[in-house]
Amino acid sequence: MGGIAYCCRMDKNAIKGLHVVEHPLVQHKLTEMRRKTTTSQSFRTLRNEISLLLAYEVTRELPIQEVEIETPLMKTKMPQLNEVPSVVSILRAGNGLLEGVLQVIPDARVGHVGLYRDHDTLEAVEYYCKFPPLQGGMTIVVDPMLATGNSASAALSRVKEEEPASIRFLCLLAAPEGVEALQEAHPDVEIWTASLDERLNEKGYIMPGLGDAGDRIYGTT
Repeated sequence: MGGIAYCCRMDKNAIKGLHVVEHPLVQHKLTEMRRKTTTSQSFRTLRNEISLLLAYEVTRELPIQEVEIETPLMKTKMPQLNEVPSVVSILRAGNGLLEGVLQVIPDARVGHVGLYRDHDTLEAVEYYCKFPPLQGGMTIVVDPMLATGNSASAALSRVKEEEPASIRFLCLLAAPEGVEALQEAHPDVEIWTASLDERLNEKGYIMPGLGDAGDRIYGTT
């Protein structure tokens, strides 16, 4: 692949539009998720904890405004969110990240887009889509794995039909191939992730990765 070269010592945040969250708690929890001996119950707990931490990062630059409030002691002006972003989950595994994000922004409106990957072509096929009003606001699209980028690109194209003002993509893991594909298809969408992994294997799985996130969350094969 000619675009992004991966190295464990490279400055991953130097890649334009890619934000790798290297907080020690995020990295520790991700390592525990990667272990093949981690049970589905522990995997779900870790997923919830790490998604909450990632949600703080992806919402770090939300616009705020000063409003007048009254404390028990006096009236004063304090910062408050200027808008609450919407969140779109790519089914089914995206719902795992969704839970943590909603703990941080519980008033967010939620949409879902259902996609599955054709195992022969690796292309995304849509089977479900329902959104709240997205026009003019910020939308955060969540999916645990950015592998080939096909599902994410298809979901983002569908979200863009609703004309949000801006879109951010949040995932646990990303492959260089997926980052390059997503940035080529949607250069205006920035990516937040806990790790830029080494590569994809011949079956389109992220290496070293953590396996199939949906199967590990729900205990399926």
